[in-house]
Amino acid sequence: MSAPNVRGFFDPVTATWTYVVWSATDAQRRCAIIDSVLDFDMYACRTSTASADAVIDFVRQQNFVVEWILETHIHADHITAASYIKEKMGGKIAISKHMLDIIATWTPIFQTQEDTPADGSAFDYLFDNDEEFTIADMPAKIIHTPGHTPADTTYIVGNAVFVGDTIFLPDVGSGRCDFPGGSADDSYDSSRKLFALPNDTRIYVGHDYPPEGMRGPQCMATVAEQKTGNVRLNQQVGKADFVTRRRADDSGKAVPPLILPSLQANMRTGKFGKAVNGMQYVKLPLNRM
Repeated sequence: MSAPNVRGFFDPVTATWTYVVWSATDAQRRCAIIDSVLDFDMYACRTSTASADAVIDFVRQQNFVVEWILETHIHADHITAASYIKEKMGGKIAISKHMLDIIATWTPIFQTQEDTPADGSAFDYLFDNDEEFTIADMPAKIIHTPGHTPADTTYIVGNAVFVGDTIFLPDVGSGRCDFPGGSADDSYDSSRKLFALPNDTRIYVGHDYPPEGMRGPQCMATVAEQKTGNVRLNQQVGKADFVTRRRADDSGKAVPPLILPSLQANMRTGKFGKAVNGMQYVKLPLNRM
């Protein structure tokens, strides 16, 4: 089994982890970038690229060639820098085919059908369930791990997996399941897919929200550590108990601050709407959320 090298970049504003993944043995020095961040000032409605540029600087310093720019799902809490990174470094932007369900749900709400392709063609490639592919000289596979959203997926690359919001670090637990199409039942089942992997598999999370005063941001725990220590999903927790607690904790929860610009931009790989008189716009549906 391959053991990919992984470098994480933490964005403290959105608590997001971005990963660069590469092989030590690949002569072509190809890499993948997973779940990038485009900085966004929601009060000024202004974008900037410091977070993505830090990743790009690392890739350039290592003389890597970007092969894939991967998304674990359509994020509701940050805007992806996928298109910006592709413009600067090349690579193919890819995501699971299940993101089509997200487009079908949200484009009527935003009224963005004109500039958000319903067939997902804003992306370079849509993965099928359990599709196998390669990152550099390493075998990789995508599996469907819904719950947080119906489109959440996990990338398995050798002994490392990149789970997005499917599960968080053991002392944090798991992602909310109250978005349209989200399901606490599915979230529990997805955790058990991860727990079926070898115990020493490294699980890299999409976000970290460290308990206040306890530790700094971290990005990885093994399957064994999740099985024994996850406060919501450890092996001693039954499905019914998890679902009851998850639904109770999600009830009445405020929406993420960046959900409205994030969803509509991320369905276009981080691009904003069609320009009108040289200006792009974010749409804010009134009394909908």
